[in-house]
Amino acid sequence: MQSVLAAIELIVTIALVISILLQRSEGGALGMGGGGAGLGGLFSPRGAADTLTRTTAILAVLFFATSLALTVVALHSRPHSILDSAPGGTEQPLSLPKPVQQPSKPLLPPVPTPHG
Repeated sequence: MQSVLAAIELIVTIALVISILLQRSEGGALGMGGGGAGLGGLFSPRGAADTLTRTTAILAVLFFATSLALTVVALHSRPHSILDSAPGGTEQPLSLPKPVQQPSKPLLPPVPTPHG
């Protein structure tokens, strides 16, 4: 479920970036769409701006909806307590490690010290 929502979010994000970049800025210098010949005469300049604005608004709503859905799915898929995530799902008593026995003889001979 998370991977499907993440894929939808990625597609919506790319479409949102493209629709924002196609819009004209207030100066009109950076926009690529909206001109009479820019879209092949399909829309009037005003109609193209309205279409891009409406498309951007719809994509923004979809972006926020998928973001909220991803958050809700992520919150419900994790355990609520550290005790709920015990390995094996059952409680097991703690066991202390066995003490290490010291060897009766030293493993290395003593190092001779120089007399001076």
